Amino acid sequence: QPGNPLHGITLARMVEDLSDFYGWEELGRLIPVRCFTHEPSVASSLKFLRRTPWAREKVEALYVDSLRRYGGHAGRT
Repeated sequence: QPGNPLHGITLARMVEDLSDFYGWEELGRLIPVRCFTHEPSVASSLKFLRRTPWAREKVEALYVDSLRRYGGHAGRT
């Protein structure tokens, strides 16, 4: 999918990159959902995000915004 910044990026990769880049506390402030604010982990976040389309959309939007602002994959060098 040319032009799609999320092509080939898994949800797990997005959550890992965002949590590494922002930290769980800031990620929970940016997207206030329990999986980011109460005992956060990649596994619990993936379980929630796969069942909650509106929250997944927010994660995808933050990831794309982070790519545009900071270049490369958020938090990866």
